[in-house]
Amino acid sequence: MKNSAGFLKHKSRIIQVSAFFLFASFGTIHAQTVKGTIVGKTNGALPGANISIVDADAKAVSSLDGDFHLLSPKLGEVTLKIEYIGYETQVFPYIIKEGTNDIGYITIVPEEKLISNKLTDIQEVMVSRPNALTQAKAYEIKKNSNAIMEVIAADAIGKLPDRNAAEAVQRVQGVAVARYHGEADQATVRGTPFAWTSALFNGNRLPSANVLGNRSFVLDVVPSELIQFVQVSKAITPDMDGDAIGGSINFITRTAPAKKTLSVSGAGGYNTFSQDGTYNASIVYGDRFFKKKLGVLLSGAIWDRQWGADSFDVTYNTSAANDIQRKSINSVMMKRYMGTRRTIGLNGGLEYKFNADNKIYFRGMFNKFDDIRPVYETYVDYTNKRYQYNFRYSHYQTELYGMELGGEHSLSSKLNLDWMLSDYQAKYFLDTPPTNSTKGLPIATFRQKITGGFNNLSSDGNRYWGFDSPDGIGGEYMDYSSDITSQNDRLSADKLLLSQLVIAKLDNNERDKIARVNLKYDVNPNISIKVGAKYRDKDRTSTYGYNTVYLPGASLGIPNSPALLTLSQLATTDAPSGTAFLGGMNGNYDSYIMNPPTKDQLFQMFSPEFLQQNGFRDFSSAETNATSVYTGEESVFAAYAMAEIKASDKFKIVGGFRNESTRMTLNGSKATREGTPAITVISESIVESNYNAFLPMLHLRYNISPKANIRFAYTKSFIRPNFGDLSPGSSIDNTSTPFTITRGNPDLKPTFSHNFDLMGEYYFNNIGILSGGVFYKKISDIVFSDTSILNIGGTNYNVTQAKNLQDSNLIGFEAGINKRLDFLPGFWNGFGVEFNYTFIDSKVEVPRTDANGIQYFDKTSLPNQSKNLFNAILYYEGNKIMVRLAGNYRGKSVETINQKLGPQYYIWSDKNFTVDFSASYDITKKLKIFVELNNLSNESLRLYMGDNKKRVTSNEWYGSRGQMGVRWQIF
Repeated sequence: MKNSAGFLKHKSRIIQVSAFFLFASFGTIHAQTVKGTIVGKTNGALPGANISIVDADAKAVSSLDGDFHLLSPKLGEVTLKIEYIGYETQVFPYIIKEGTNDIGYITIVPEEKLISNKLTDIQEVMVSRPNALTQAKAYEIKKNSNAIMEVIAADAIGKLPDRNAAEAVQRVQGVAVARYHGEADQATVRGTPFAWTSALFNGNRLPSANVLGNRSFVLDVVPSELIQFVQVSKAITPDMDGDAIGGSINFITRTAPAKKTLSVSGAGGYNTFSQDGTYNASIVYGDRFFKKKLGVLLSGAIWDRQWGADSFDVTYNTSAANDIQRKSINSVMMKRYMGTRRTIGLNGGLEYKFNADNKIYFRGMFNKFDDIRPVYETYVDYTNKRYQYNFRYSHYQTELYGMELGGEHSLSSKLNLDWMLSDYQAKYFLDTPPTNSTKGLPIATFRQKITGGFNNLSSDGNRYWGFDSPDGIGGEYMDYSSDITSQNDRLSADKLLLSQLVIAKLDNNERDKIARVNLKYDVNPNISIKVGAKYRDKDRTSTYGYNTVYLPGASLGIPNSPALLTLSQLATTDAPSGTAFLGGMNGNYDSYIMNPPTKDQLFQMFSPEFLQQNGFRDFSSAETNATSVYTGEESVFAAYAMAEIKASDKFKIVGGFRNESTRMTLNGSKATREGTPAITVISESIVESNYNAFLPMLHLRYNISPKANIRFAYTKSFIRPNFGDLSPGSSIDNTSTPFTITRGNPDLKPTFSHNFDLMGEYYFNNIGILSGGVFYKKISDIVFSDTSILNIGGTNYNVTQAKNLQDSNLIGFEAGINKRLDFLPGFWNGFGVEFNYTFIDSKVEVPRTDANGIQYFDKTSLPNQSKNLFNAILYYEGNKIMVRLAGNYRGKSVETINQKLGPQYYIWSDKNFTVDFSASYDITKKLKIFVELNNLSNESLRLYMGDNKKRVTSNEWYGSRGQMGVRWQIF
């Protein structure tokens, strides 16, 4: 059932209005306007160029495509001036006629600089280095933007070894990324939770097939080669989507170039962990036809890599009766991933300019991410006195595809319209095993009893790390030993019994259909009004946590059941090679490596014949399966109005509001236990969440000089609750130790924030910047992930549920500099430094009740929020060579909050510092070779509980990788 009939009417009206303007605009009579496109001699379209009429109050700024629209106050001969950082100012006469004056393409050239050679005191002329000109594009967009933002150009992305969209933004001031097995997959602005940052493509928030049901778009599906610009908005304007408390990251895909281009690249590399090869390749083709009216763009990229990771994970007995025993060890899990990842991206675009006043465009994209990773897990289960070995063949598939159609039209000399219709879909799914009608993640679980017990236990019989133990017994995790008493209890394929088979269904599908329209009216050269509307219809289907569980009759005591199979009785293959298992630790852990079943053997174990022959029956929990499936429908209608006022030559005001009305419906099932004995009753459940967000905004910009400005912004923004967090049911994972339960919370509220920003920028003459400022956020109804241990029938379950907190606040400051040291003599003037630092301090109060029923509050920081972030880059740019050494630091952050037990049981992510390197050499003007190296510091990812970093919950090592290749700009 839809709740969006009213919104569909709005959508229909938007389309009708757009169509009316599209057809009506072609015959419109104009006053005197000047239009054209600014391009660089070797650098394509130049966004953010300043175009003005000398001795007249007429100025314009070029768009991302280099296009500009200038309203002339007079007819006849005028003098036009084009200004751009790093390029020579161009001044030329032009005769203005009535109507539209189409200049066409205006080419400007890099400026020449006089550099003093202090050794010989001779002046030499030198053209600015081409690599610096790519940064000029980003600075011009940033300088002229109404929003407070950072910008990266595609050319700059290629200077560092950043192979996907998330890695491309990790160098930006105030941005942090999450890493998944060594690759960045999510990004956040100013240290806020990842779901608080809106990821956009061409101005629209993309659908998310995130397996956890949240709204964070997983960015590792998009290759960086398909991106033309990245805009990181820290303070949004009313014409941007309002669900962005942290900020928004807008990835702008490549569009048709100003002139014919064809470039290719290819590279091969090596992963030090898997000790195997990687390769990637890309191609970009663009051209213009029919007197440059029709523009065409085609781009593609593939990145195929062998990879691996080792992980050491620990769970603790947090359900115990006292604080000491809650820090005793429940289980230790030693895990290896070893597999293949393949990212494929295709992007196409068409653009047709009917005339200077009317343009339509089409964009389409397809991205596919195959994550093939067999996983080998060995548990030492101290609570149940047994080993557990899991093997699963994981082939996760993520797809993102869709298209958009839009247009830009000048309806008069003062009135402009743009519109867009888009349809994008994201899918996350598995197609295994082929032998079973149910598809998902196949997992085989083997168990072996430990009959002799353990040494080095505390006096209470529990296993601890030494610093938590009442007796000081236990050592540290880096020197871990299982401490089994008898060598007869060593892990053995002859003793590991096949105890469970599970197919975990993780499919997710989300589709967004969007219609938007914007109108801009120039009241006079100093005042413009902009209004617009957007309608989005979202459909989501989720089956996260739907487990089909097969158990052997022999393990359940069913008479005459076939005997349990051992691992050694199955067809197995050699364990994966690569670097030493858990080589980041101090011991030898080869005894925990088992030869796993072959892939075909694993699939065969789920066939009806195998299940029947070996006494396996379907014991799937009706409660689990019914409550982990839901469909969601969300309709959003947004409208805004804003004014841009040039109060003086130095002072600009941008103010307005945005209103977003949301209607969301979740259709799922709810499980309850009734009667004695308890019987699980499944009932249909519908969750509705309807709310309105009114978002006022004000931006002030004062230009102290042509090279310096100060910005102030007040904005109100919000974040919608995640679909998965609102689900009425729960999902159970019974393959982990302990078992885990993820519950929804239908009563969640959206989170709102009042944001204040004060920033300053100073642009150096040699294409550099000095920037900094302070920011503050007042936030209400924060959603956090609460974790606790629940004992059901003698079995411990790790329970996670989203909840709302009360008001909180965040304050911080940031500073950055990019400075070329071209004042130095000779060779040394090619060096430069880039450094940015962000400090963030947030306060959240978590309510807790003591044993006497008295409520008090624990103070902590926002989830995922690091107090310190910085990037440091030392680079050298010569006429033919470029070298960069980059360091990226993210401080510790709290990941999950245990509301019941308090801060000693919060899970923290430890600080992380990675070092990357890149270099390139221009063999000719069109051909260059390059080298890229990632994670030279061999940094690992660490999670720990409470106040001691040695109380590890997870430590993952994934090694370094590198590649060498060639880029060829054919034309």
